[in-house]
Amino acid sequence: MKKLRVLIGCEESQTITKAFRRLGHEAFSCDLLPCSGGHPEWHYQQDVFEVIDKGWDLMIAHPPCTFLAGSAVQWLSNPEDKELLFDDRRPHPKYPNRRQDMLDSVEFVKALYNCSIPRVAIENPVGLLSSRWRKPDQIIQPYHFGDEATKTTCLWLKNLPLLTHTEIVGKGERVVFKSGKSHPSWYAEAFGKTKAERQNLRSKTFQGIADAIANQYSI
Repeated sequence: MKKLRVLIGCEESQTITKAFRRLGHEAFSCDLLPCSGGHPEWHYQQDVFEVIDKGWDLMIAHPPCTFLAGSAVQWLSNPEDKELLFDDRRPHPKYPNRRQDMLDSVEFVKALYNCSIPRVAIENPVGLLSSRWRKPDQIIQPYHFGDEATKTTCLWLKNLPLLTHTEIVGKGERVVFKSGKSHPSWYAEAFGKTKAERQNLRSKTFQGIADAIANQYSI
């Protein structure tokens, strides 16, 4: 197996970085935040585009989903304009810059995908990339890879194969609230945390998916 230089973009947890390292690859995480994975020597704390041309063989990128997730749609337009075509709606009164933030986020993802690195995987939840860019190549779940949990994850792939499921298990427990709504238990555990803590907890990659990515993309 060839030793690869792998960049894990927008990753502070280092979950995928460490999975590639265990296989002997030269993998580095990159994020604006300091790493929480315990290996600062494998981490670039800077803009991913400042290191993207350092001769990488492969990049796995997790662009922030704040302005891209499906839950963000409600903040893009004035709620009084629901009957109008999207482009005719006024900005949301509380978040007047939200639509531009969304468009900038889409362009950020496109730039990651179209960079000089020959093989790229972009990961994000179901959301606006499908309509504002293109449909994902694959949609996966942690329970496809041995973790009993639900987290619908889309992959946009450049010169990479679809991931093969490794171990199908149960979908995991859910927490039901008084409103009748329910969330996966791992997601509900973040309620009561600060906004930054919630974002970090909910963005982390499940270990089974990280191992599958490292094993199957080490080609």
